[in-house]
Amino acid sequence: MATTNDLKNGMVLDLDGQLWSVVWFQHHKPGKGGAIVRTKLKNVLSGKVVDKTFNADVKVDVATVDKRDMTYLYNDGSAFVFMDKSTYDQLQLQPEVVGDAVHFLLENQDAIVAVHDDLPLYVELPASVELTVEYTEPGLQGDRSSGGTKPAKLETGYDIQVPLFLTTGEKVKVDTRTGDYLGRVTS
Repeated sequence: MATTNDLKNGMVLDLDGQLWSVVWFQHHKPGKGGAIVRTKLKNVLSGKVVDKTFNADVKVDVATVDKRDMTYLYNDGSAFVFMDKSTYDQLQLQPEVVGDAVHFLLENQDAIVAVHDDLPLYVELPASVELTVEYTEPGLQGDRSSGGTKPAKLETGYDIQVPLFLTTGEKVKVDTRTGDYLGRVTS
């Protein structure tokens, strides 16, 4: 149990039997009356985002979410198999649990799997990953006033927009939260 004054971003709450992650919160003291806490909560399982207002000092249930360091091993066609780095146990995750992380997963890549009561909730990847451009058209310099972009297919099969100077086979850094190109990797 915690109070609404103890809320922090990323904290997972158990409200009415559902798990909600705190995305944003703000303490607000209007001119008259008691203080309130405005929050933006994201349902951990469905991804739905709602605004919820609490009175200050109201007790809320904090869910115990265990974030485990794991390694992605392979996709067996119906599930993604991860291995716990500390116990070497293998865990099969459904595509709905992996979510958008599937676009950036390579075999033997490290990831964090959030687990609550032995139920996997979601997969967290590092903020950026390095992937190889599998195919992209040659960039043609033309009559444009600013730098242009072109589509490129990464080694995971995900399509992103990259600058014209990139060629097939080069490594690029990609933001895992937005899927945007961050830069070329020089080795």
